[in-house]
Amino acid sequence: VQLQAYGGGLVQPGGSLRLSCTGSGFTLADYGIGWFRQAPGKEREEVTCISSSADRKYYVDSVEGRFTISRDVAKNMVYLQMNNLKPEDPAVYHCATEVLDCRGLHNAFGSRGQGTLVTVSS
Repeated sequence: VQLQAYGGGLVQPGGSLRLSCTGSGFTLADYGIGWFRQAPGKEREEVTCISSSADRKYYVDSVEGRFTISRDVAKNMVYLQMNNLKPEDPAVYHCATEVLDCRGLHNAFGSRGQGTLVTVSS
């Protein structure tokens, strides 16, 4: 089970990015999927998750209303749409399988892969 996040980049404050998560050799829809971020000198923070059935989604307060998680089952993808990016959002963003199938933001992950770097700067 291996996941890969991509789509990061450099954006100005207020800008948008869409991150994508793909799975190699397994079906993402069989798992709850979470996105977490880690910035230098800061602890890992789970920002959002979506349950395997997509009937549960959670967001950390700091991204509520700006970030949206979604699935495309046919494409075996999970996306993180990030709008109105702020100076506090830069980090390496990772996607990972959820140990608890997104029953809240528990920062508990199974498989994960390399992340993608998001930079916000004017």
